[in-house]
Amino acid sequence: MKYMLIMRSTDEAEAAFGEDFDFEEIMESMGRFNDEMVQAGVLVAAEGLDPDPATGVVVDYSSQPPVVTDGPYGETKELFGGYWIVDVASLEEATAWAKRAPLAGPGMKAEIRRVTSIDEFPQDNEWIRKERAWRESTGQL
Repeated sequence: MKYMLIMRSTDEAEAAFGEDFDFEEIMESMGRFNDEMVQAGVLVAAEGLDPDPATGVVVDYSSQPPVVTDGPYGETKELFGGYWIVDVASLEEATAWAKRAPLAGPGMKAEIRRVTSIDEFPQDNEWIRKERAWRESTGQL
């Protein structure tokens, strides 16, 4: 099963992180953690996001047409900073990996969500068949 480990932090944690930021130390600890997951054969993907949330936008689907606003976070209390996707046997194993992530500090969190598989959707659906064909043609299946 695949799980997404989502890095989240509060505005306060981001500010504190910015003050105490040692780029080499962060790269070293993240690099070691990522390498552990690679060596264990569980890492599928990992990306960080631009640290300035103002470089993004929000597409709000509450109305038609959808409304796009600068942002992206407005009044939310936590920022989504990046993610890992791991292929592990269980939520418990994903949780064990998340607990080892170098995200120490007040306001730092990891949310863990299972990534659904195309096999979980009705296989007789035209769009599922098209997506399956695309995934097979690109080597994703």
